[in-house]
Amino acid sequence: VQLVESGGGSVQAGGSLRLSCAASGIVFRVTAMGWYRQRPGKQRELVAEISSSGATHNGVSAQGRFTISRDNAKNTVSLQMNSLKSEDTAVYYCHVGVLTNWSREYDYWGPGTQVTVSS
Repeated sequence: VQLVESGGGSVQAGGSLRLSCAASGIVFRVTAMGWYRQRPGKQRELVAEISSSGATHNGVSAQGRFTISRDNAKNTVSLQMNSLKSEDTAVYYCHVGVLTNWSREYDYWGPGTQVTVSS
């Protein structure tokens, strides 16, 4: 399984960025897809996740500013980030859950993409 992230970069506070992640090499069913982030000196935290049926779960940081979406046919997940703040500066990681025919679930992570918000 390979996850390829794109869309990170630098933006001024108040600006927007869109992160995308494409998963390939998946044979079994994709369950949750989402984004986590790790800010400097902090633990990795949930930004937002979306189930295969489209149900979303946002972390505190995403409330009212970020929108997650996915394309099940293409195994892609995107995160639209608006009204960015300096505290959103972090490495953002794509996450994909895969459920096998034997009911075992595996987690896959992308390499991370840097988002830097300057004030």
